[in-house]
Amino acid sequence: MPGRHIPPDPSLGDERTLGGYMAVHARPAAFEGSDGMSYSVEVLASETGERDRPWGGYLLFLRWSRVGQSAVEGHLESDYLVFADTEDEARAAAGRLSLWQTKDVLEALVRRDYGGAPARRWWDAMRAEDGT
Repeated sequence: MPGRHIPPDPSLGDERTLGGYMAVHARPAAFEGSDGMSYSVEVLASETGERDRPWGGYLLFLRWSRVGQSAVEGHLESDYLVFADTEDEARAAAGRLSLWQTKDVLEALVRRDYGGAPARRWWDAMRAEDGT
């Protein structure tokens, strides 16, 4: 299926925030991590089990394969970043993180889980006979 271009609609939010960017551009925000991999991000919320802060908002980063057909090859998940009384409030609060704050969360997770070093550079993959 060919891609389609949807023009941004700045009336839908502040594109400097994660939720605003996603609303204005009608797609998830995407980042390149210090490991050289591409990530898209989703804002999620779940129940915390805590009476005083029943819902927590967090970020899920999908790590995309570098070579071959576009596919998810892993993910990184933040701890709760915000707390609220309802699921919608928790998602909205996490969506108010700036894009810079979101990138900082990604970098902390990359350092924690992958050491921040590129797993494989694109030119190394291209040299491989089988393309992997």
